[in-house]
Amino acid sequence: MNATSGPRPAGALLLCRADPRAVRPPAQLLREQLLLAPAGPDWSVLVPEGKPWLDGGEPVERVVTGWATALAVSAAGWPVLALWWDADRAGYTLAAGFRRTVGYTWLADGTPVGEDEAMHTFAARLALDPVLDVQALEPLTEPDRDADAHSRLVGVTAVLARTGLDLPAGLAPGESAERLRSAARAQGAEHLEWPGWRDAVRAELDVVEGGPLGPYLRGPKARLLGAAQLAAGVPLLAWGIARRSGGWATAGALLVAHGAFGLVYDRVRGA
Repeated sequence: MNATSGPRPAGALLLCRADPRAVRPPAQLLREQLLLAPAGPDWSVLVPEGKPWLDGGEPVERVVTGWATALAVSAAGWPVLALWWDADRAGYTLAAGFRRTVGYTWLADGTPVGEDEAMHTFAARLALDPVLDVQALEPLTEPDRDADAHSRLVGVTAVLARTGLDLPAGLAPGESAERLRSAARAQGAEHLEWPGWRDAVRAELDVVEGGPLGPYLRGPKARLLGAAQLAAGVPLLAWGIARRSGGWATAGALLVAHGAFGLVYDRVRGA
């Protein structure tokens, strides 16, 4: 197998299949230090400014999976792909609405340790070409003496480039958090600030009101969706707190917040 030049520091990127205007409000609800930049037509990238996987002791995979899940179950309706890596492994996690997340992992030397079916599910949920794109992804699940874990992630982004993904210069899988942060700032990435619950929720409602989820913002559908979000969010929040998992606790809290605000949408909009 291809040897790496040394242990790589942990890092992550969050790729959202939506423009920055749509991504900004739900990303602010995470209340994390993030940089937001466009990444091609209908794509955005979120770059962590901090290193919560070091501060909280959680693996980077678990932290960003929680973030991706929290974003995907928001009222926005677009998928979120978390690319993550550390000294021993690298991989991705795709979150799409209330569906179970799907992911794939490679060891540092590029050895695949995921299931082939996960790659096919990944392609289907992102509406990739079932022939050409899947054929391009399949070699990533096979042994390759010349590929390490990070080149595997680059291969994933290369396939996504066919959908319009165009990562800003310097934002490449495998780079350190410091390099990613510097590159994002050099490209003019926006620093997300917490505007407070009221303004954040109002901003997100403005984004999704005219979208496909608009009919679910009022009336019986809104109550049904809000109740479903609360039913899913409460146990997830409790599980995250019990396991001291900040990422999953955040996902649960965001679900609870969306459910609660959905149930009182008319009052929020009329205030």
